Amino acid sequence: MTTQEIYDAVDAAGAAQGFLDASAFATLRIAEREDRILVRLHRPEVRNAIDSAMVQELHAVCAHLEATPKILILAGTQADAATGSKAFFASGADIAQLRERRRDDALAGINSSLFDRLAKLPMPVIAALDGFALGGGAELAYAADFRIGTTGLRMGNPETGLGIVAAAGATWRLRELVGEPLAKEILLAGRTLTGDECLRARLITELVEPGELLEAAHSLADRIARQDPLAVRLTKTVFHAPREVHPIIDTLAQGILFESQAKFDRMQQFLDRKK
Repeated sequence: MTTQEIYDAVDAAGAAQGFLDASAFATLRIAEREDRILVRLHRPEVRNAIDSAMVQELHAVCAHLEATPKILILAGTQADAATGSKAFFASGADIAQLRERRRDDALAGINSSLFDRLAKLPMPVIAALDGFALGGGAELAYAADFRIGTTGLRMGNPETGLGIVAAAGATWRLRELVGEPLAKEILLAGRTLTGDECLRARLITELVEPGELLEAAHSLADRIARQDPLAVRLTKTVFHAPREVHPIIDTLAQGILFESQAKFDRMQQFLDRKK
């Protein structure tokens, strides 16, 4: 399916509710609600390696969420006790495709442009991580606003061992997330972190058992959904704005919210409860 065909399917699907047509996606499994969308990476035969088709389909999800802002939960493949298969978020970029890419492909920023778009979505993005989150899979997780992991999580960037750079965000996002010393150990020495180590480094905000992962992600989404959606959107925008535009952008955002009906209603409810 081409990118345009995916977008056409998105436009034609769920006219009544404006939901994505889950059947239009081959590499993703989608479950959508009014306030959130759960997207599971689904290429289990290659441990969810990120290929061009998955990139195109994730762009289609982004287009939908830019037009209809909702919380996004990104997850991978769960372990299956019946078959003995292990869990994995994403083992990285598809090496078979990556090996054939040349200079112009790198300059196109195939993965980095997608991850940047995900990071800039209007509402928060939650990455629910179990099993391998390596290379491009780790960089996808770094682009999320929140990361929840399991005891079985293994996260790192082995790109230098393959003769390339972690060029889809790790070289700068990882330093911001965990600090320079640990980021360099991961990027330059190929260190892979366990779930416990990710929690200690604050790379994830919560560590849960594998069977509790989606419940924890939805619990966080519930807490976000209880806030005023416009306030959440503007807070995310202000948070990620460069230092030189503060405090002007804070003041402008507050001016918008001071005129919103939700501000009056929520503050009145607070005062009524206090009485």
